[in-house]
Order: sequence, then C-alpha cells, then structure tokens
Amino acid sequence: MTVSAPPVGPSDQLEPQATRPSGAARLLRLVPAAVAALSGVLLYVSFPPRTLWWLALPAFALFGWALRGRGWKAALGLGYLFGLGFLLPLLVWTGVEVGPGPWLALVAVEAVLVALVGVGVAAVSRLPAWPLWAAALWTAGEAVRARVPFGGFPWGKIAFGQADGVFLPLAAVGGTPVLGFAVVLCGFALYEVVRLALERRHAREVSRSAAAIALLGVAVPVVGALAARPLVSDRAEDGTATVAVIQGNVPRLGLEFNAQRRAVLDYHARETERLAARVAAGEVAKPDFVLWPENSSDIDPFAYADAAAVIDKAAKAIGAPISVGGVVERDGKLYNEQILWDPAKGPTQTYDKRQVQPFGEYLPLRSLLGAINENWTTMVREDFSRGSRPGVFDLDGTEVGLATCYEAAFDWAVRDTVTHGARMISVPSNNATFDRSEMTYQQLAMSRVRAVEHSRTVTVPVTSGVSAIIMPDGRITQRTGMFVADSLVQKVPLRSSETPATRLGILPETALVLVAAGGLGWAVGAGLRGRRAR
Repeated sequence: MTVSAPPVGPSDQLEPQATRPSGAARLLRLVPAAVAALSGVLLYVSFPPRTLWWLALPAFALFGWALRGRGWKAALGLGYLFGLGFLLPLLVWTGVEVGPGPWLALVAVEAVLVALVGVGVAAVSRLPAWPLWAAALWTAGEAVRARVPFGGFPWGKIAFGQADGVFLPLAAVGGTPVLGFAVVLCGFALYEVVRLALERRHAREVSRSAAAIALLGVAVPVVGALAARPLVSDRAEDGTATVAVIQGNVPRLGLEFNAQRRAVLDYHARETERLAARVAAGEVAKPDFVLWPENSSDIDPFAYADAAAVIDKAAKAIGAPISVGGVVERDGKLYNEQILWDPAKGPTQTYDKRQVQPFGEYLPLRSLLGAINENWTTMVREDFSRGSRPGVFDLDGTEVGLATCYEAAFDWAVRDTVTHGARMISVPSNNATFDRSEMTYQQLAMSRVRAVEHSRTVTVPVTSGVSAIIMPDGRITQRTGMFVADSLVQKVPLRSSETPATRLGILPETALVLVAAGGLGWAVGAGLRGRRAR
C-alpha cells in the first residue's frame, strides 16, 4: 500500500518564518541588559550626597535576577553594563577639569573588573546558598579594584555608600569589606526570597532549606548590624581636645587655583588670624591645635622664607601648633607633605603622603602616553614621590593620625595610623580641582565610615569645602559650605580602644576572598562534572 505525502499547505510553507523571534520577543531579550544597566544606576543613586542607602538592596536584587543562570559571555556583558551604570555617573567628577577622556578611560577599566565579578556571580548562582558566594565574590572584586591597576582605585566600595544606613555598625566589626559584604548579601538574598516565593505561588516545589537560607541571607546582616551597635560610641576614653579646622578657600575654581599658590596660603593664614581674634574676644574656645588642609601651602616653606613667615605668624597669632599641608622638594624629589608647625619651635614633624594619586600626583606610563599625545604629559609635569612611614603627629599631647585626601579610600592607610597610636584622625584634603561636584560628599562619607570603623573622631579640613568634624559614631557635628572661608572649633572625644575591625585588619577581607574562591571552585567543579555526565 502506497501512502502519499500530505500536500504542503501555506502553514507548512511559513513554518521557518514562524519560528523566527517576533519584534516583541527580540525586545524581551534586551530586558536583562536594560535591568543590569539600570540596577547599576540605582546603586549610584544610593551613594552620597543622597541618603538613599537602602537603594543598594534592590540594586543588587535586580542585578542578581539579571545574572542568575547565565552563561559566561552573557554574564560578562551584563556585568559590564552594571559597572557602566554605576561608575559612569559616580566618577563623572574625574573629568570636571581635564575633559571626558580620563573619566571614560577610568570607568572603562573599572567596569571590566566589575564584569569579571558578574561572570563569577553567574557561575555560583546555580549553587545552594548562592547569595553567600555571590556577595563574597563582590567583596573579592572590590579587593582587586583597591589594588590594581596603578595601586588601585577603591572609590565606589559599597561600604562608602552606607554612612547613613542601618548596616554602618558592621564597619566596626570587620571594616569596609564586612560592611559591603553584608549589604550585597542582603540584596542578593532579597532577590532569592522573592524568586522562591514566586515559585511556590506557581505551585512549584520549593526546598525548605533553600527558603530558610534565603531568609537568613536577608535577616543575618540586619541582625548583625543591630548587634554591633554597642561597638559604636562617642564617649571620651582619654579626655578631650579642642580642635580647630581651617577652610581658607581658594581664589578660583579648577586646576588654575594652583596658579595663585601664595593667595591660597594667605587665605588660610588670614582665616586662622580671624579665628585668633574671635578667641581673644571670647567668642570661641582656644584650640589646642589647628588643622589646615592639603595644599594649603603649595609654596615650600623650607625653601621660601616668605611662606615660612606667613605660617609662623598665623601659628603665633592662634598660639597653638598647626598641621600645614605643603608641597615640599627634598633631595630632588617632590612630596605632598603635612608639616607640624609649632608657634615657638617652627616645623617639628612631617608626614609624606604614601598613596599618591595616579594621573593626579604622578603619571603612570609617562613615556608611552607622551608618545601617543605629548599634551597628556602636561597633566602632571612632575611626579610626586611616596612617603614610607605612617603619619601620627603629637599635637600638644594629642596623637592625631593623618590620611591625606585620596588615602582615606584605602583601608590600610587609615588603619595603621590607629595601630600606631592615633587617638583621633584627620583627613586633610583639597577638592578645589573638582568644582562643585559630588566628589567632596563621597569623600566625606568615606570619613564617616572610617570614624565608625576605628571608633575615632575624624576631622576633614578641606581647602574649599566641605570641611567637617565627625564623631566616632559617624555623626557630623559641624560642617562648612563649599567655596567659603570658614573655621570650625569643637571639643572632641579622644579614644584609644581598638575595634575588632582595627585589630583584625586585613583578615576579614582575606576570609571573604577565600570564601569567594571556594564558591567559584565549587561552581567550576560542578560544571565540569555535568559536562562529563552528558
């Protein structure tokens, strides 16, 4: 019996076309990319000067949704989009004076490191308790970004967006790595809770252990932060000190403020003498010591007698030692230096900045960049050299740790001032080159986190603002405006006890990196076993 083939109808002829994705389907494929980019923007919005710290949780929840179950190529792209969404607006201040080139280059490099973390998160997303491994991977990524390239760029650590948040006390437990890990864990676990709840709603079987672990991922960071509250205190342990913070302001905004270096020095001396007059009139208490910002004397007072005379006159007027931010040339090398200037003895102690800023204070790959474009080398005409010793000044009997501007972003640079005896910390800075951008508020938030991390009063003297006095519990008690001349005087608590974060140092970060490596190894091993089984 012969069976003839059925006739070919129109529907059969259109079969190949019907399997092609429709326009709506193609748009749906773009949804993960859009979500990854927008979740990065949401993370940016959680950072200062806004106080929307809690937006970091839905940001990582959405990022977790975009990455879960993806292959490495898709995860790389989605991670890169997340990094761009976060870092492009966060770091826009880096191009305020030098144009978009350096800003875009910096973001492009940093986003690659974020993208690699995305690949890792996608790989561990198939494991049990995946939010734990994913959060540890994010912390490991931050550890890498804090070290490479060119000495690292820790700006944008999740901890620095949490100065107003409920998780802040965790900084005293394990520093910025533990604080950031808790936030990211909570965000990823929040997505997992929602995912499992939706599966159960659709009558799919949900493992009780998986649900419990997801709930613990949300609850444990919050409970841990509440339990860490006793570590946060502004109680004086070693008496108090009356400190004065001077903000002299600058004659003009931008890079050109350096063209009037003598004016900047004169402004800070003048504001100090105004404060001395107010002290003499009984309007404010006499300070035990005075803190000037970074670059308050870009004229080397060791080389130029007129600069030394200006500083000496201001110190004698106020009758207290002054920590002066200077640019000093010694043995043919240039240093960004803090100088302790005593009203009777003159300069007595110095601290040379150790973590100098690439492309700001020194130019990496100078010969290569010069070969590409000779004008690029004019951004930094002469490289600054690095100091080698922690900065702790004895200011009228008070040990003050010094972390100059950019150094405040680096865990080690702040911690070792405390382990070397600092009972309070000062972060002298110069933000005049960044106009009225968000940079100064981002840096101020870093100092608030450092105050809680090490349970120390932190002062932030800035040339052009915002200068501030921060209590050991992270509260700002006084602050200036931007681009105004002003002074702050306050009696602050001195503390000598060490938080767990201070004592543990790099150990929490190391432990989290090992957790990340363990999770990634497990995921890779499981993937290889799955391929062999097929």
